[in-house]
Amino acid sequence: MTHKITARDVAIVYRGKLDREPVLACHGVDLDVAEGSFVSIVGPSGCGKTTFLYAVDGLLPINGGEICVNGKPITGPGTDRALVFQSASLLPWRTVWSNITYGLKLKGNFRQAQSTRIDSLIDMVGLRGFEQRFPSELSGGMQQRANLARALAVDPDILLLDEPFASVDAQTREKLQVDLTEIWARTKKTMLFVTHDIAEAVFLSDRVIVFSARPARVSAIVDIEMARPRSLETKHSVRLQEYVKQIWHWIESPT
Repeated sequence: MTHKITARDVAIVYRGKLDREPVLACHGVDLDVAEGSFVSIVGPSGCGKTTFLYAVDGLLPINGGEICVNGKPITGPGTDRALVFQSASLLPWRTVWSNITYGLKLKGNFRQAQSTRIDSLIDMVGLRGFEQRFPSELSGGMQQRANLARALAVDPDILLLDEPFASVDAQTREKLQVDLTEIWARTKKTMLFVTHDIAEAVFLSDRVIVFSARPARVSAIVDIEMARPRSLETKHSVRLQEYVKQIWHWIESPT
């Protein structure tokens, strides 16, 4: 098995705004993410999940240990990774098409020949017919679809997702979860997903990594042995609920 991401004894100190007292967010994190796999991180609120994700993206420095992609230590952001934030943060003066292609144009990589691939992405995320709409004309779920397409447009090896469905309603969230499993199956990207929703993590993932309370360390790794493709019937199955119960046990256990 080829490991796309490895973390060894990672420590991250987070200072936050206004130069407040530093907080030890992660301490001794060890984990592996296999190439082409879908892995989720869950844990108590404020435990350092997002902080760790930002460190994998290269947006935050680490203070100890090592995070590697393809065996090479991360020293900053790279074109091999793309981060999907909780907020879609689309540029309001740009259309869906223009938002999706923005990253490529910013890097000077957009060529007219890529239009076919962008069209394919628009179909993949379910935004056909909305290419010339502005963000204010889209629902929250549609904005996140555009956000996801924008990240995929730069063709990263790794997609990092920070609670991308947290701000949409429950029905839309379940639909987006199913769509994301299909997108993962089609693109074969390595995906690392942070969420507070344990059922969401189980439904989406090959493996769920449980972080302890801050400072985060890995308290459990749960392999999800459920057949793919997965549907909403899977989401509400007894087997999935058994995994949810197991993971809740780890989250609530004293560290």
